[in-house]
Amino acid sequence: MSYQIDLSGRVALVTGASSGLGTQFAKTLASAGAAVVLAGRNMERLKTLRAEIEGDDGDAHVVSLDVTDIDSIKAAVAHAETEMGTIDILVNNSGVSTQQKLTDVTEDDFDFIFDINTRGAFFVAQEVGKRMLGRAKGSAPGTFTGGRIVNIASMAGLKALSQIGIYSMSKAAVIHMTRAMALEWGKHGINVNAICPGYIETEMNHRQWLTDAGKRLIDTLPRKRIGQPQDLDAVLMMLCANESHFINGAVIQADDGHAL
Repeated sequence: MSYQIDLSGRVALVTGASSGLGTQFAKTLASAGAAVVLAGRNMERLKTLRAEIEGDDGDAHVVSLDVTDIDSIKAAVAHAETEMGTIDILVNNSGVSTQQKLTDVTEDDFDFIFDINTRGAFFVAQEVGKRMLGRAKGSAPGTFTGGRIVNIASMAGLKALSQIGIYSMSKAAVIHMTRAMALEWGKHGINVNAICPGYIETEMNHRQWLTDAGKRLIDTLPRKRIGQPQDLDAVLMMLCANESHFINGAVIQADDGHAL
């Protein structure tokens, strides 16, 4: 017996879609039939990704989004719904990190991390959530009531790690934000869950894993390996599926056991 998740007719907004996990998430959702809105700041990379998705017979649209700017968030979501229809799925993926000891963290470092990882994630989810709530209450147009919000947190939000303390703090806040949203919005059919990836190889960090320090870090991991972006496909699809109506407020580790 085979099982297939079909997202045909659904519109998915993916933030931070221009690289890394965001790119993989967008491709995965498009391959399942969703119309995908690719959101981020690097428009050239987003357009390239759109062409790739369309070349595979998928449906994609590009929208400019700066998650540190509330007006940009509101404009991007409004534009996405004007072009593609009401947003049924949000993959709240934008994120950044720095490495330093806590005693070396400056005010600018702190604001940089929290503005994108926590504040930005909150206001993107809030803007999309308001529209989902409006449809659920019958005060906004749309044929699909409820929705799926997937916040991309991190294993570092569950386990303190050296050198990335501020990042860990920002992602721990995203985890608690997920639970608060699930509690408040769940009764309206809006399921809010979080994925906590472990170390995943992307084009941005590929060189790190080839260094001596990177190899030493890999040796400390439970199975002495790092993941690939596609290793998150299964959990993403589960949380975005129409059938996942009974999964709400879940915080799912996808870290190969690192946070145990």
